[in-house]
Amino acid sequence: MGHNEQCAAFRHMREGTEQDWAIIGSEVGPFAKGLPGRLLDHLRLLNGDFGGFPVDRLTHSLQTATLAHRDNQDEEYVVCALLHDIGDTLGSYNHADVAAVLLEPFVSAENHWMIKHHGIFQGYYFFHHMGMDRNLRDQYRDVPELFKRTAHFCEKYDAAAFDPDAETLPLAFFEPMVRRVFAEPKRTLYKAAFEKIG
Repeated sequence: MGHNEQCAAFRHMREGTEQDWAIIGSEVGPFAKGLPGRLLDHLRLLNGDFGGFPVDRLTHSLQTATLAHRDNQDEEYVVCALLHDIGDTLGSYNHADVAAVLLEPFVSAENHWMIKHHGIFQGYYFFHHMGMDRNLRDQYRDVPELFKRTAHFCEKYDAAAFDPDAETLPLAFFEPMVRRVFAEPKRTLYKAAFEKIG
């Protein structure tokens, strides 16, 4: 097999036993605990990737988080600001969805909604330069609190974070926040199973 760890014996999931799933469960917990490190490693992939912008994508992410932190947003919000564009590498056509999926088990429904929709809201600042409707975000005016929250995020933090001369706190500053926010999922289909395996 190429490795020495004990593995489940099934070849099709219908053959799986409780013992098989106990073996798998013993691996899942430690692997899941490594998620914050994997997220930080993936965020580092944005370093040096300018895509035509005045700052690279990592600097933009750090600046967005710095602005939110300096504006006294709570830690979860700051982590959302830091990771809002983490999907740029793998989700070139739906980066906001990628970030939202990663954050969803660990953050409030309001913060998840904000990140999931920030791409459309951010478009207010540039869609009209690309032959698109800058007011696409208006379709969400029927949820006024979420609309206001997401518009504020884009105006104050995301859209304002392209300044090569602006304060940009280092990733190391935010790392403990990421580790705390991603320490324990709040909402997941597998929550009971994770609690059982500890």
